[in-house]
Amino acid sequence: QVQLVESGGGLVQPGGSLRLSCAASGFASDYYTIGWFRQAPGKVLEGVSFMRSSNRSSDGRIYYADAVKGRFTISRDNAKNTVYLQMNSLKPEDTAVYYCAAGRVIVVLTSRGEYDYWGQGTQVTVSS
Repeated sequence: QVQLVESGGGLVQPGGSLRLSCAASGFASDYYTIGWFRQAPGKVLEGVSFMRSSNRSSDGRIYYADAVKGRFTISRDNAKNTVYLQMNSLKPEDTAVYYCAAGRVIVVLTSRGEYDYWGQGTQVTVSS
């Protein structure tokens, strides 16, 4: 059974940090692009950060949305089939439900329709 299970969301004050985890099972995640979308209340789904499979060259393997560059860091531990999103210097505008997604053949990283599997989402709330 294919699963993507997110964890690590919660309530944090502005300037704080959270680390999201996405545990993959039921498929060979090493060969998949895995990353994060988010959806804030009343807004469309937005691509946040993605990492292509390990067998790709280093060029273009990692993507960050402009809004999170310098604050968020994506990483993956293939031994644990887990992808992480370290979020630092969080802002109220980062408040959203964060979804993990995985896709085998991804042309446009931010194109939601190209992803094969999705997690259930984890809430991140940045508020004082």
